[in-house]
Amino acid sequence: MNNTPVGIIGTGLMGSACARCLIAAGHAVTGYDVDAAKAPAFAALGGQTAASIAALARDCNTVVLAVFNTDQVETALEAPDGLIASRPADLPPLTAICVSTCDPDRIAALSQRLPAERLRFVEMPVSGTSEQAARGEALGLVGGDPAAADAVKDVLDAICPRRHHLGAAGNGGRAKLAINLILGINRAALAEGLVFAERMGLDPARLLDVARDSAAYSQIMDIKGKKMVDGDFTPHGKIAQTLKDFSLMLKLAQRLQQQLPLAATYTDIVEGCMGAGEAELDNAAVIREIRRRGK
Repeated sequence: MNNTPVGIIGTGLMGSACARCLIAAGHAVTGYDVDAAKAPAFAALGGQTAASIAALARDCNTVVLAVFNTDQVETALEAPDGLIASRPADLPPLTAICVSTCDPDRIAALSQRLPAERLRFVEMPVSGTSEQAARGEALGLVGGDPAAADAVKDVLDAICPRRHHLGAAGNGGRAKLAINLILGINRAALAEGLVFAERMGLDPARLLDVARDSAAYSQIMDIKGKKMVDGDFTPHGKIAQTLKDFSLMLKLAQRLQQQLPLAATYTDIVEGCMGAGEAELDNAAVIREIRRRGK
């Protein structure tokens, strides 16, 4: 086991999935979350818990950022009690690996202003559900200095054995948003198809089996189909996270003067789920909102 722990900031779905992969690869792991109630579950995975970000800055050479949004990434790095300010001056630069889906323009700007003598930054948003990530099946979308990524290759290998380096910091996030747009629309199409089949008197479970064998097949049928059919919305990727990502897409598209009509429609569906109190459910719960629109 590597005795110098890898830190994790944010011990929710993706942070816990990263911890599972790192522990399985022989790394010691220490996690911190603003919600102290998450500590027992993280400890049950085999990780240690830290009382603060400052403790991770002192005890770890590599820290994974698995927080909710860009604001939290900037705070974890740049706040007075964040990683940069808390890193002891006599230690080598700390490497921060950001696996969160963020505003790519802000990540690009962040990477430019970080002090290289204090911190090296690796952007690697993860494409895949938390369940896929925990199994080591997710895809890493890397942006930034290749040398910084190479220096923590053992950590990246543990989290995402499959990776693509997409160039400058920000490009990983741009690719992640484009991929998530495709995934979200595929989720909506599957949910709508299953509801349509159900309304026509077909068995949705049977229709799902047939669709998997048809020209309409996509991996989303394997990942979300059974959850939709069974009504099992135990989260592997939450409705609230989906709305955050699609809001980012629409905001960026507005800057680029590009309409995203399908993304706008899907955002409206997800907002319906939010209004129904389904923020913490798996994003397969979009099927509920589509059913509600049949009334």
